[in-house]
Amino acid sequence: MDNATYKALARFVALMTVAVLIGFLQGNIELYLLLAIGGFLLWHLWNLSRFEAWIKAGAREDVPDLPGVWGELVSFIIRLKRRSRSRKRRYRNLIKEYRKSSGAFPDGTVLLDGQNQILWFNKAATRMLGLRKASDRGQSIVNFVRRPEFVRFIESPTEEEPLVMPAPREPGHFYSLQRVPYGRKQSLLLVRDITQEVMVEQTRRDFVANASHELRTPLTVLSGYLDAMVEDPELAESWGDPVREMHAQTARMTEIVAGLLTLSRLEAQEEQENLAEAESVDVPAMLTAIRKEALAVPGCPATVELNLLSDAWLLGSESDLRSAFSNLVENAVKYTPRQGSIILTWESRADGSVEFRVKDTGIGLSPSEIPRVTERFYRVDSGRSRDVGGTGLGLAIVKHVLRGHDANLIITSLPGDGSCFSCVFPASRVAKPDESGAVR
Repeated sequence: MDNATYKALARFVALMTVAVLIGFLQGNIELYLLLAIGGFLLWHLWNLSRFEAWIKAGAREDVPDLPGVWGELVSFIIRLKRRSRSRKRRYRNLIKEYRKSSGAFPDGTVLLDGQNQILWFNKAATRMLGLRKASDRGQSIVNFVRRPEFVRFIESPTEEEPLVMPAPREPGHFYSLQRVPYGRKQSLLLVRDITQEVMVEQTRRDFVANASHELRTPLTVLSGYLDAMVEDPELAESWGDPVREMHAQTARMTEIVAGLLTLSRLEAQEEQENLAEAESVDVPAMLTAIRKEALAVPGCPATVELNLLSDAWLLGSESDLRSAFSNLVENAVKYTPRQGSIILTWESRADGSVEFRVKDTGIGLSPSEIPRVTERFYRVDSGRSRDVGGTGLGLAIVKHVLRGHDANLIITSLPGDGSCFSCVFPASRVAKPDESGAVR
């Protein structure tokens, strides 16, 4: 017990002692004890009423001069209020500094609640999204950006990839938007101007497409003349090997140009195809034909097995899907030794999706190479790549085709232990033929 409690107890004991002595002298101890206890209680009730009035006034009025324990309690509450005011002052200063620093960000920042209503935003967001400080708080963010892709992005609970879209208030500009979970059922919407990056990327695409188109015509002319020269019986023997080498390199360059044009076309497709308008693709028949083509390639592995475990068709572009599947099989043929094996599998999954899998016993990939194999012109083994041919664009084409069909590419591999490339298509891209062969 503290000093105030000891003092209060000592006062009570002293009061009872005096009451007992007076009662003994007067011959009525019980009466004087009752009067002393009653007076003691009344005194405390009086102090309690004063303390209660002070508390109800917010403990901001003149501090009451209360004796004993009540005075100590008043002092304790005053100390608590001072510490609370000091903490609030520090928190207010921190919030002010945070708002000043976030207001200086060139990127827009919007704090949203669980219903996507605006709680707070910085100065950049007022310029980029047209928000106003007073009237726009508490409103849904979709009231200010009414683009369908933005609404889907905001309302999707699992959307993690940034959304790139035209700026709603600045024609010719592009924004990248990313949503980050924050607090309890809250999120931060980050808006960044990526106009320069988009323009650089568009310039690159235009250059590749235009250069590829311009190269195609002279390569066709060269290839035609070289075809004729290779077959010319009067060609000097000393020119035979150089002409055949030029013919082979021209053919390889033509293949590279064709690949670049395919990539340019795939990248130029800004929106995915509508499922209602997509082709119905007979994947089992396509894979059967691709296997036959692989077996006809010189140096093909002895075993190329096709397991058709599903009769599912796909909704999409037949030419693009054939290009992607063929590239995967061609890669397996190129990098698998003659005594190796390749297993092609088409099967349905438990969640309604379907998977095309190419598993080989080739040279394999190291963990550091797997993230890069879908880059343009990336070579796992440069010396081997020159020997087996190829453009270095096949897996890049596969990646873009799968992206356009809502599919994912999963790669598992170990050096010397072969590779497995899996293309997983969602249930929304699956169709099954009925007995008449029509797709439903």
